[in-house]
Amino acid sequence: MIPQKKDEIAARRRKGSAGGRPPHLDADTYRGRNVVERHFNLAKQWRGLATRYDKLAITYRAAYILCACIAWTRA
Repeated sequence: MIPQKKDEIAARRRKGSAGGRPPHLDADTYRGRNVVERHFNLAKQWRGLATRYDKLAITYRAAYILCACIAWTRA
């Protein structure tokens, strides 16, 4: 879903049917993927979440929910 370079698209068109996958980008799927990746990167800024210091799953989940709530209130 990552946008391709213009020269890659041109090379595939030159090759025709032997050029591999068609040069296509689904913008809606890419937009959704971008939102998910941004949220994961935001969560990685919390050191405890990124390195998984918590021993109990419930503590880790609570920290993740707190991170999500703070991110939601900022938006």
